[in-house]
Amino acid sequence: MNILKKYLGLIWILLGLYVGYDRIVDSLEKIGSNKLEDQVFGWVILCILVPIVVGGLILFGKYALDGEYNSNE
Repeated sequence: MNILKKYLGLIWILLGLYVGYDRIVDSLEKIGSNKLEDQVFGWVILCILVPIVVGGLILFGKYALDGEYNSNE
């Protein structure tokens, strides 16, 4: 089970990188829009939500790889 947790940790890190790339590209498209509500939404996503989501996924994956979630039984 501990091996599975390590593999899932790697998947969480890769998922965090993918989500970060996808959201940054989408936010930049919205920032370049002519509509003001799209620009504001793009900046909110880029400056607030992307760091929280990506940081959480990568940190969770790092802890899983380091064995922080292994049972001590």
